[in-house]
Amino acid sequence: MNAPAASVSERAAYQSPVERLLAALQTDPQAGLSTAEARARLTRYGRNELAAEKPVPAWRRFLAQFQDPLVILLLVATAISATLWAVERDTELPYEAIAIFVIILLNALMGYVQRSRAERALAALEALSAAHARVIRDGVRQNVLAAELVPGDILCVEEGDTIPADARLLHATALHTTEAALTGESQPVAKEIGDITDEVALGDRDNMIFSGTAVTYGRGKAVITATGMQTQMGRIAGLLKEAPAETTPLQEELAQVGKLLGIIVIVIAAVMIATLITVEDLRSLSALFDVLILGVALAVGAGPAGLPAGVTA
Repeated sequence: MNAPAASVSERAAYQSPVERLLAALQTDPQAGLSTAEARARLTRYGRNELAAEKPVPAWRRFLAQFQDPLVILLLVATAISATLWAVERDTELPYEAIAIFVIILLNALMGYVQRSRAERALAALEALSAAHARVIRDGVRQNVLAAELVPGDILCVEEGDTIPADARLLHATALHTTEAALTGESQPVAKEIGDITDEVALGDRDNMIFSGTAVTYGRGKAVITATGMQTQMGRIAGLLKEAPAETTPLQEELAQVGKLLGIIVIVIAAVMIATLITVEDLRSLSALFDVLILGVALAVGAGPAGLPAGVTA
């Protein structure tokens, strides 16, 4: 049996008569695909998985914790204080600078650990979803990895199953599925076999079952029409990845105000430092560093760190 020239279209999956659909997918509703044919289609269509994002290296996740402007200012103040102590060894240890640096480091470590835990939790959920599925191959019902399902596989589902791919129903016995993750419908949807001649919305395709949904009652048998990123869930995931991160008007206004205030604060701090250096008689390097630290402290204290919380309170 040769692999089909192309996977069936979205409309053909629910509008075509079952016999025509089975012929297009070149599969047998009783015997299913052969193991060799399933292997060939797996090579052709790819694994039944959503495209994974490239993992972020650990060092980049850690450095991302230091991108906040307030943290950068604190690091500058710490560096100035540490430089002063390194130049003039007769001064006391910069305990304040050490304390600030330790707090910044602990905060970065906590943020890194929290993000790592969240990523591990997501990986665990993906591992759970990549379970096994019951299919008919070589005329025998068998369990296979859900990631190895291909178009044309004959899928068997029953109560409690998570549906691993988009499929057209061949038989259904009191079959109900929950499609909240896909359509937002909170109540279980009754499924039935039969042709749909009109073009209908996703939630009205009662002769289809979809990847990522779950069987709440009954059982059924279906022929898989789409896998991986070609499923409805995969298309949604693809659109979400392609869509640029948009900001709300409030976020844009806050960003503009925060940027303006930040520039004003930095200018004031720079003017104050320049004035003190010009007016004061700075006879030692420590006095100069004290002025610099004072300017940084002004920038940190006057910065609009609490602006978003204050506006949205």
